Amino acid sequence: MASQDILIVDDEIGIRELLSEILQDEGYSVAEAENAEAARRYRNQAIPKMVLLDIWMPDTDGVTLLKEWSRNGQLTMPVVMMSGHATIDTAVEATRIGALDFLEKPIGLQKLLAVVKRAMSQQAAPPKVTQGLQSLGSSSTIAALQETLDQVGKQPLPILLTGEPGAGYELCARYLTPANAPFIAPNANDDLAIAPQDLLNRASGGTLFLRDIAWLERKAQLSLLGLLPKLEKQKVRLVCVSSRSLDQLVPVFDPELLRLLTQVIVPIPALREHAEDIPMLANQLLAQIPNQNGEQHFSRAAMQLLSQQSWPGNLDQLNNVVKSLALTCRTPEIDVLPVSRLLSQIGPTQGGDAASAPVAAMPLPQLDLDLPLREARDQFEKFYLERQIELARGNMSRVAEKIGLERTHLYRKLKQLGIQMQKKNRVQEDD
Repeated sequence: MASQDILIVDDEIGIRELLSEILQDEGYSVAEAENAEAARRYRNQAIPKMVLLDIWMPDTDGVTLLKEWSRNGQLTMPVVMMSGHATIDTAVEATRIGALDFLEKPIGLQKLLAVVKRAMSQQAAPPKVTQGLQSLGSSSTIAALQETLDQVGKQPLPILLTGEPGAGYELCARYLTPANAPFIAPNANDDLAIAPQDLLNRASGGTLFLRDIAWLERKAQLSLLGLLPKLEKQKVRLVCVSSRSLDQLVPVFDPELLRLLTQVIVPIPALREHAEDIPMLANQLLAQIPNQNGEQHFSRAAMQLLSQQSWPGNLDQLNNVVKSLALTCRTPEIDVLPVSRLLSQIGPTQGGDAASAPVAAMPLPQLDLDLPLREARDQFEKFYLERQIELARGNMSRVAEKIGLERTHLYRKLKQLGIQMQKKNRVQEDD
């Protein structure tokens, strides 16, 4: 399917048609999804410029779908939530996960157009061309990947990159592209079925990059099969991605096309396979985000917590988390408390509602045993108190009672250790 400006996800056909008609009259192209499953299918095949997402749907609610996109690194477009009977807590939760805004039904025309205009103006800039694979890391795992790409890049065969969503496929494809050569990456792979020759012409002398052929429909498959004999003549390198294993592709793919596309396969490692790169990557991503609070950095405990996550959405998910922390933290140092809170919101839950979900486990940091005794003790106490505040969800009375310290002494200790207290924690102390 071709990528549209706006994806409307709502189980009520009347609302979908009304919103679609209004937005099309304003010049936007619109796609519709009647439930979360249809929205998943669309997002796996194309990237809309924004999404209008209903909260209450019969199969999966909108907040759960939002969490899923965030967890998988697919929350790369502005999402505006919609509901006629959502609570303030629900709206706040959706915003915390990554939603841009919230529209209450019935939706006013001017409010709708204003929110859509703001969302459409927040399109992410295309990734910058980088030298080497520094944006993936500098570990031995990434060094080995770079050697593999150097080797396969010497021949003109199509290259299939395989692995998990968000693992950095486009960075690898750009690495295979000569400097100043065209790099064509359609937002929707089904553009192949609409204008295949146009894509080939635009990619002449460079790279044609297809994001995830695992969801390529039959018509687009046949168009791609027709393009393959023309690649060499127009000096186009084809780089494809598949997030599904080859045995899963066999039943849904044209056999000849699958044979031609799997001549050269390069597995891309998941982020957890080179977790030693996470500190460098997190700092690299943080430095790219302008912030009105000045230059920011992660505390040692916060960085360790980031490094110990499994990151199912890989580099894309890490990027989203770092961006959220940079934009929501108001202090130069991003400490373990906001990191833990955000990870507990976007990570998988054990069931039940969000309010009853357990706080994400916070592992004990690696203490620097070479420090003098006083500094090592301060390091442990800082982590210990931050953990107790997190467990008590900011209620300082409970913290003081649990650790056996009077509140005045507790606040003195927090100030001594440089632990920043958020205002909302102060007002919760007598709950």
